[in-house]
Amino acid sequence: KTNISGVVPETAMVADHAPRTEAGIGALMPWADRLWAVTYVAHMKQTGSGTGLYEIDQDLTLHKHPKSVVGTYANRLIHGPSHQLFMGPYAIDTTGNVRVIEGVQEHRLAATMEHLTDPANKVYFLAMEGEFFEVNVHTLETRQLFDLKRELAVPGGAKPHFKSGFTNHGRVVIANNTYSSLEDDDGRLAEWDGEGSWKILEKTAFTEVWGARASGAPLLATGWDKASVILKAYIDGKWSTYRLPKASRTFDGTSYTEWMRIREVETERALMDVHGLFYEVGYHTYGGNLWAIRPVSTHLRIIPDFASWRGMLVFAGNQATPMQFNGANLDRNPLAGQAQAGLWFGKTDDLWSFGKPAGSGGVWYETQVEAGEISDPYLMGGFDKKSLHLNHDADETVRFTLEVDVIGDGKWHELKEFAVGPGEYLHYAFPSNYSAQWVRLRSDKGGRVTAYFIYE
Repeated sequence: KTNISGVVPETAMVADHAPRTEAGIGALMPWADRLWAVTYVAHMKQTGSGTGLYEIDQDLTLHKHPKSVVGTYANRLIHGPSHQLFMGPYAIDTTGNVRVIEGVQEHRLAATMEHLTDPANKVYFLAMEGEFFEVNVHTLETRQLFDLKRELAVPGGAKPHFKSGFTNHGRVVIANNTYSSLEDDDGRLAEWDGEGSWKILEKTAFTEVWGARASGAPLLATGWDKASVILKAYIDGKWSTYRLPKASRTFDGTSYTEWMRIREVETERALMDVHGLFYEVGYHTYGGNLWAIRPVSTHLRIIPDFASWRGMLVFAGNQATPMQFNGANLDRNPLAGQAQAGLWFGKTDDLWSFGKPAGSGGVWYETQVEAGEISDPYLMGGFDKKSLHLNHDADETVRFTLEVDVIGDGKWHELKEFAVGPGEYLHYAFPSNYSAQWVRLRSDKGGRVTAYFIYE
């Protein structure tokens, strides 16, 4: 097979010429002695053709499965009790036999999750428009439980874009990344305990939910707002909020985040991909705090999924995106050719040779802050050449206290104090040899504040 910098062209998954569509690889999973992949078109079967379910064997030969159906699919889950892989609208046993789940086939599938009350016999499916299903793993009988647009009060004019879900710690947590402007609050992070109503945790864009089942067993969710990336962590029975930089703002927006994931790539070690930055994430926690997180590299790839397979790290892709919906005369991307997506084969350590970790973001961005308010922790460890930028709209001097958690154990220390007068702008460059794990700010007066960090 040809191998060009980890790309094997023979494994590309290519859509037909009409309708012009996407051919993204929504999910990857090693199973039944091969690597399985499922694709997504721009919307559903009426807007694309030629894609489906694929198998890659040990010789890196690509086979399209005869039961393939066209659709938008980016879900995967191993159901341990029944020894089946649920990927797209398919149930795949350990010998590679495939069954199609007709009850979810016509929906844009974002996640499959373990069931809360009958985990041996049922799973949940989440679709991008907010449909939440229960599927019997034996009979494949399907029942819709919720319309999450209604349950979570997603505004009627907003484009629903539910992207992920995970079951852990006796709750299902789901993410909707609806986000089209800096003032948008249409996205949702929400949880359900199997009884009663759903609880909204955040009203901004969230795109991934993942949980560890060992050591500290953190449950993590990634999203963003106009200030920065948001990392929610459920540890020791409570949610905490952290903030991270954005490596690129080209990932802002509902449709530009396909599909930033968190996955185990080595035993009990995970990679987190969010807003153009890879992070290594550990399973363990310390005193209720997120302990092991470090930036690895920046990138501009669309990586809808990634997995470890036969000693390699494999990236799914989405390399060309022509768009022409429902026979419309306007071609949305006439400079893109035939839709296709390829795989990248490498090893985990290759990621450290990608772009240097860098990015920007704020703990506050034109945010109304109360006197004495403390910001969320913002990640500092692992980045170089750090600077802070401060301004506010108060008609008097505001004093900001910069505090650091040096090693990530939740113990905060005052580092520096800044006095910013009315209409002033302050820039502070950290010493070149200085770093801590987390940084945060405290304001002594109220007002609209921007506190923005740039890491180069």
